[in-house]
Amino acid sequence: MTQTTAYPQTEREKVESWRLHVLVEAGYPLELAERLAHSEADLHRAVELVTSGCTHQTAAEILL
Repeated sequence: MTQTTAYPQTEREKVESWRLHVLVEAGYPLELAERLAHSEADLHRAVELVTSGCTHQTAAEILL
């Protein structure tokens, strides 16, 4: 039997992973999504800004 070593994610890592997923789904380029996911930026506002017509870059500048 082969056992793989799994590294349990911390709660923060789980939250950041979920935030990244939401941001990518909202169309953010990966680099911007990663910066936002790891920041304290308001996730709902990040999505709201782009659905209201703001570019992803401008939304990130506002939030970061």
